[in-house]
Amino acid sequence: MTSTDRKVYAVMPAAGLGKRFGAEKNKPFFLLAGKPIIIWSLDLLQSVDEIDEVIPVVREDDITTTAELIEEYGIRKVKRIMAGGKKRQDSVYNGLQAITDAKSIVVIHDCGRPLAETETIRAAIREVKGSDGTVAGVPVKDTIKEAAPSTDACNSDKVMVCRTLRRDVLFAAQTPQVFPFDVIMEAHTRARSEQFYGTDDASLVERYGGKVKIVMGSYTNIKITTPGDIFIAEALLKMRKQGAG
Repeated sequence: MTSTDRKVYAVMPAAGLGKRFGAEKNKPFFLLAGKPIIIWSLDLLQSVDEIDEVIPVVREDDITTTAELIEEYGIRKVKRIMAGGKKRQDSVYNGLQAITDAKSIVVIHDCGRPLAETETIRAAIREVKGSDGTVAGVPVKDTIKEAAPSTDACNSDKVMVCRTLRRDVLFAAQTPQVFPFDVIMEAHTRARSEQFYGTDDASLVERYGGKVKIVMGSYTNIKITTPGDIFIAEALLKMRKQGAG
């Protein structure tokens, strides 16, 4: 347990179809350096001492396959597997339903980010004390333009710049995202009742007045969404291995 003696659960949404990968299998089961993506991410969460239990959330049709892989690869911190929902937010909500300890802390981490660093997860857990949540994020490197469709009827397909945003105050949000259970459960429940879908879990907490803290993430904590990302992830893993050697 953490230094505050609060149990820590990790909810890992992994119910994505991965349509951009092809139709033969769902994204969590594609191989990354010879091992399914879902196992890389489960191994990562299991390696964090502060995390007591990991709750993967997968498509209902994938529960049996997931259970078999968990046994094959010796993932010990998984006690139950939850069925996913229509959207990612629904899947996270289903994962939260498995938690009964109202005083616990919840780490939410996407299966599609298997290269997150353990220290980032530990920092996000550590820094949640005194706030309503923590989010791993990195400063944006590019200039960000806010844009909108042109009001010129003759050029309605044009997108015009409204303004250039201040880069020094912009962060690209990642996972892990960590919250006190009661905070994130209330935010998800309220959003569900309002049929509101946010872009991430922190956005729900923010919507209802919560204060969320940013912890420094990593530029190598990429989200695998296309086949090309597999090649990038494998290159990053190779660099990581060489650095450790």
